[in-house]
Amino acid sequence: MKAAAVIEQYKNGRRDFRGESLRGGNFRGADLAGADFSGCDIRGANFSRANLTGVKFAGAKAGLPKRWLLFLLGLALVLIVISSFFSAFVGYMVSLIFYSNPEKQVTGWFTLIFLISTFHIAWRKNILTVAGAFASVGVFASVGVFLGVKVGIVAVGLAGVGAETGAVALAVAVALAVAFAFAGAGAGALAGALAGAVAGAGALALAGAGALAGALAGALALAGAVAGALAEAVVVAVALTLFFCWLGWLTLKQESRDPWLRKIVIAFAAIGGTSFFQANLTAIDFTGATLKSTNFNQAILNKTIFKQAIKLELARPGHTLLANPQIREFLIDSRTGSGKDFAQANLRAAYLEGANLQAANLRLANISEASLQYANLAGANLSEVNAVNTDLRHATLTGACVENWNIDATTQLDEVDCQYIYLLNGQKERRPSSGEFQPGEFTKLFAEMFDTVDLIFRNGVDWKAFIAALKEVQVQNEDTPLQIQSIANKGDGVIVVKVHVPPDTDKEKIHQEFNQNYQLQLAAIEAQYKAQLTAKETEIAIYRQQSVDMMEITKTLANRPIHVEAKAMSNSNDSSPNITIRDINNSAVNFGEIIGDVTNTINQIAADASPENAQLKALLQELTQAIEIDSHLDEEEKAEAANQVKKIAQASQNPDDAGLQKKAQRAVNFLETIAKALEPASKLAQACQKALPIILKTLGF
Repeated sequence: MKAAAVIEQYKNGRRDFRGESLRGGNFRGADLAGADFSGCDIRGANFSRANLTGVKFAGAKAGLPKRWLLFLLGLALVLIVISSFFSAFVGYMVSLIFYSNPEKQVTGWFTLIFLISTFHIAWRKNILTVAGAFASVGVFASVGVFLGVKVGIVAVGLAGVGAETGAVALAVAVALAVAFAFAGAGAGALAGALAGAVAGAGALALAGAGALAGALAGALALAGAVAGALAEAVVVAVALTLFFCWLGWLTLKQESRDPWLRKIVIAFAAIGGTSFFQANLTAIDFTGATLKSTNFNQAILNKTIFKQAIKLELARPGHTLLANPQIREFLIDSRTGSGKDFAQANLRAAYLEGANLQAANLRLANISEASLQYANLAGANLSEVNAVNTDLRHATLTGACVENWNIDATTQLDEVDCQYIYLLNGQKERRPSSGEFQPGEFTKLFAEMFDTVDLIFRNGVDWKAFIAALKEVQVQNEDTPLQIQSIANKGDGVIVVKVHVPPDTDKEKIHQEFNQNYQLQLAAIEAQYKAQLTAKETEIAIYRQQSVDMMEITKTLANRPIHVEAKAMSNSNDSSPNITIRDINNSAVNFGEIIGDVTNTINQIAADASPENAQLKALLQELTQAIEIDSHLDEEEKAEAANQVKKIAQASQNPDDAGLQKKAQRAVNFLETIAKALEPASKLAQACQKALPIILKTLGF
């Protein structure tokens, strides 16, 4: 059926074209989404830039039409004849061994040794190595003979002229043998690979016939010019030609040998074959299709099925995932992935439904947008894998390691079969710690990561400010139903409040609104405290703890909807947005006294004890000076920042005091938070950027 008729019938609603002959049809740029071309003959058809989404090509036969097949086989035959001709010359050079002339015998022996070395290198290595060997062996042999005869000239004296002439002749002869052997090897290997790519096993018979014909023609031509040994020349020529044709054939079977030759031959053989260049092959079914001499260059292979595809290794893959032999074989038979190493592999948008990847290593692999429904990933290493928008429905994940795996709300985890997982490599951090997940618990565990906002307070929470801010955000986003999911004390003053949000909530907007309102409420409460109290910072902390019962807030808020949004989770490993709330100092601040106290503490560091102490002392002094002159900070903020510097100085004098070390680490975190909130031009921000990394390293944090 002609391409125009197929396109017209498709427009009229026909979708079933099974078994039709579409050979040589031009479907360039056509929209054939959803059509069924199962069992069709599509050899030579052009589907370049066509939309073939959801098309079925199961059992279809792609590749070269007969006219292109005959043309390429003819070209291979011509190359074989050329290879045989050059090989015949080399055969003639070997036959010089049987001459009575000593110079010719030396030339023949040198050529034979060269050929033996060539066969050995080609067998053990590849054709490209042989090319280098040709040059090196030929040059060194020629130079060696030339220099050897030169030495003889010095010893013999009067015989020098004749000997020198013989050396030059020998060098020229060996050089010619090298050049002709190189040309014959290239032509023979290209011919063998080309014949193998387009014709299969029948190429051996073609190579044999071509080698014999070419060798006879070359030997007869040489015999007409010189009185050579015809039989020896023919034998060597046929042997050489068949050998290099066989090397070319071997290149197609072993992709590690001469990838440059394989790439050239396959690209050339696909010129007249079926073309899917830049075509949209999303969700296409190539099950059992014959795909040799097919062009997939720049095609969109999104969930494309290659199950049991035939001769896919002879297709032109371009830069698609088919270019990787291991992945290509896995796509053909997805049952073979158990225990295999796919670390850093590109499996983006691959169709791997039901694949066996038990105990496979997928560390850092890209399986985004891939279909892994019902796949067996039990015990697999999924650490740092990119699984964004990956379909893992009904997959088995029992015993898998998911350390830092990259998933988001688009990752489909419905009905995953998982009894337990590990959060760290080496089977560490088992979840659940004992027992097994109940049905649906695994999906719920990870789904909650994307349906909640984690509000993290590192230095305690002023619950009055929290409640007021939460109410204000609820008013601003009254159409967003949210609920307090949990309030957890993580220790060291860290409080985590999880707020449940709908999947489509603009979390970043809500986070910004909550953070702004919380800071405003803190400022208002601080002003109220200042007006009513003259207590010191410790008394204010006690007042806050006694003013609100945290458990009562939990019981009240957990059961009523709240309109809250917070910063959207990124795809990074840290899935929790951070809100850093500073403690509020309400007491009267004598900044001069505080700076003096900090300076005295820093001066007590024994700078002469070690270079590290001297450097640490200088950095702390620089931070103190920056705090004093920074115009972006008010007096209370300066006082708080100076106190943090003092904690670091105290820890540096008592490296064995675990409590001081912990305070120093929190002090560094506090200064980092302040620096990030300041303008880039701030003196403290600039000083922190320079000093804090060095301080962390010096203190061993």
